[in-house]
Amino acid sequence: MHTSSKIYIAGHRGLVGSAILRSLKEKDYTNIITRTHAELDLLNQKAVNDFFAQEKPEYVFLAAAHVGGIGANSTYPADFIYQNMVIGFNVVEAARVNGVKKLMNLGSTCIYPKMAPQPIKEESLLTGALEPTNDAYALAKISVIKLCTAYNKQHGTNFLSVMPTNLYGLGDNYELQGSHVFPAMIRKFHEAKASGEDVVHLWGDGSPLREFLFAGDLADAVVYLMENKNAEDLRTPTGDFVNVGTGKECTIKELAETIASVVYEDVASEGRTCRMEWDSTKPNGTPRKLCDVTRLNALGWKAKTSLKEGIRIAYDDFLHGDVRK
Repeated sequence: MHTSSKIYIAGHRGLVGSAILRSLKEKDYTNIITRTHAELDLLNQKAVNDFFAQEKPEYVFLAAAHVGGIGANSTYPADFIYQNMVIGFNVVEAARVNGVKKLMNLGSTCIYPKMAPQPIKEESLLTGALEPTNDAYALAKISVIKLCTAYNKQHGTNFLSVMPTNLYGLGDNYELQGSHVFPAMIRKFHEAKASGEDVVHLWGDGSPLREFLFAGDLADAVVYLMENKNAEDLRTPTGDFVNVGTGKECTIKELAETIASVVYEDVASEGRTCRMEWDSTKPNGTPRKLCDVTRLNALGWKAKTSLKEGIRIAYDDFLHGDVRK
C-alpha cells in the first residue's frame, strides 16, 4: 500500500476497525473510505456491490462483524452464524469482482477445536469439534477464511486472513449482557468501586487460560502485513492465514485480579478493595486457548503492549471516553 492508496475499512467504528483507522492515520494514509451501518448495510448484497462498483477501493480491511461474549453467542446463535457469514461473503465477493488488490480478513482464534493442542498452530483448523458456546460464530469465520483461500486459488486474488486472540482496547463494548470477559470485568469492578460494593460476581470458576491482545497491537500487525506480505506468505495446508497474539496467557482469575488492581489503584492507600465470587454454574468456555505465534514472529512482527499497560489504557478510556452503555 502507498499512503495515497484508496483503502476501505469495513467496520471502522468497532474495536478492531477503529484501531486500524487510527493506525493508518498515524502512518499518514490519506485516502481512507468508511461507511456507517446506516450508510451501508453489509448484509445487503446489492448495496455492497453498488458501493464497491462506485468507490473502487484498492485495499480492504474486513473488520465488520457481529460479536459478543459467551452469553450472547449461546442465546443468539442464528444471528451469529447468519450475519457473520453474509457480511464476509458479500464483502469478499464484491472485492473480487471489483479487482481489489489486497484484502485483509479479520477472524478469531475461536475457529480452532475446543481441545486443540496448545499452543494452537494454524494447522489445527478443522481437526476437531468446536467449543459449543460459540460454534456458530466460529463456523461463519471459518467459512470466510476458506472463501478467501479458495478465491486466491481459483481467481488469483490476494486475500489474507488473520486470527487474533482475545482482544481489548479503546472503544470496547462495556454492555454487560453482550460484552466479552475483559470489558465486562472492567465495568463490574469500576461499578463496585463507585458504589462501595465489596463483592463482584463473576462467571465460571476462574480456571480457564486465556491470551489477551491489545487492539492497537492487532492494528499494527495487520497494517504491517498489508504493507509487506501477500497471501502466499501466510499460506498453510489449512488456508491463507496466520495467528496474531502475544504468545502469553493467564487464568481468568489472574486477569480479574490484575484488572481489580488497576481499577482500585487510586484508592489502594485507603485500603479499599473488593472480593470476587465465582459462579461455577455458569460456563467456563474452552479450558485453554493460546496462540502459537511462531509464524507471525518469523514474518517480522511481535506484540508490544503488556497486559497491565493495556488494562491501564483501556480503563482510562472507559473513564473518559463515550463507551459506557
